[in-house]
Amino acid sequence: MPIDVDEARIWVKAGDGGNGVVSFRREKFVPFGGPDGGDGGRGGSVYLVARAGVSTLLEFARRRHFRAESGGPGRGARQHGKAGQDLLIPVPPGTNIRSEDGLTADLVRAGDSVMVARGGRGGLGNTHFATSTQQAPRIAQKGEPGEERCLDLELKTIAHAALIGEPNAGKSSLLAATSAARPRVGDYPFTTLSPNLGVAEAPGQAPGEEEVFVLADVPGLIAGAHAGAGLGHRFLRHVERAPILVHVVDASRPDAVEAYRTVRNELEAYKAEVAAKPEIVAANKLDLPGAREGLQCLHVALPDREVIGISTVTNEGIASLLAAVARRLSELPAEEPSAAGGVRVYRLAPEEDETFQVEAMADGVYRVRGKRVERLVAMTDLASEEGVEHLQRQLDRQGVFEALEGAGVEVGDTVQIGEWETEWGV
Repeated sequence: MPIDVDEARIWVKAGDGGNGVVSFRREKFVPFGGPDGGDGGRGGSVYLVARAGVSTLLEFARRRHFRAESGGPGRGARQHGKAGQDLLIPVPPGTNIRSEDGLTADLVRAGDSVMVARGGRGGLGNTHFATSTQQAPRIAQKGEPGEERCLDLELKTIAHAALIGEPNAGKSSLLAATSAARPRVGDYPFTTLSPNLGVAEAPGQAPGEEEVFVLADVPGLIAGAHAGAGLGHRFLRHVERAPILVHVVDASRPDAVEAYRTVRNELEAYKAEVAAKPEIVAANKLDLPGAREGLQCLHVALPDREVIGISTVTNEGIASLLAAVARRLSELPAEEPSAAGGVRVYRLAPEEDETFQVEAMADGVYRVRGKRVERLVAMTDLASEEGVEHLQRQLDRQGVFEALEGAGVEVGDTVQIGEWETEWGV
């Protein structure tokens, strides 16, 4: 089974925050030392970063789980724990990221990044819990758990022009003839199993004025490709980002015009905006018998298209084709630079909803759900009696107990918040 190089699913886990500590200053001849427990360090976050030189998602076929470093625990003398190191995961430019909980990001250019899992906050040491009535608190928070989520990655190749056409039309040969790329070339269907990129150079008016652009060789399309036939449907996404299309047709075939229309039909069935892109038709294989007649048929059948005859064997017409691509690219409207100088940075939006909900489950069980209240439970040392009492006071101030009573909770019922389960009392 072939390994997919442009789709992947990974699991990421940010680092947990370090625990705060319970500590008291004890020095000889220093009375009333008081609490001096330090806070835990923040856990490391997980970022995906588009990096030049990374061209596929193949690495994620070998490794699918990623964890950032957790924060260190606090120490006495008010010493904070060490912050966990962020984890940077390189992906190819052109990677689209989605998660089931609504995170989306599009890393188009090298340097674009997105934080996909936020590190947990460090727990507070007992220094923060001292009051006028409780001068020796034995309460310290646990670190907040880091976020975790599954991510779907999809690579949409970034190129100035996409080479499209039926299998064996000569797209890979054209890429090899116009750039330093060396794609696999063979005289059988579906030679190309993954997109190939090559940097092409069109001759300019004077030395040093050459136009340089990127070509993408997209696997061949057959009838029904948009619905899953053949291999091309897996790679139609790579056509989306290219501003122009170079439609390669085997002009030596007696049905060259029909072959052209087959691919056009697939583009239109896939997405209308893809089919509407500017297109140049490259009538290939002029070195074979019957190809020049096919070139003439394409000219007649496609009066509104720029049709250029080429041969990747003799290099006939290659320079004209590259010049046409360069000209079409120069005619496109210039992309406005972003305020960040062309590099867009994405981050998770902070969650503004700090509300909670009470769900009445079966058999006298009540479940309280909400990010804030669940975080309070997760950061409480439930083995500490003082810690549990402090948690109950916080939940009462949040209105959780009032909401439970309004939902009909009775003495002896079970209340669940996060991983904490307790029996409702008077």
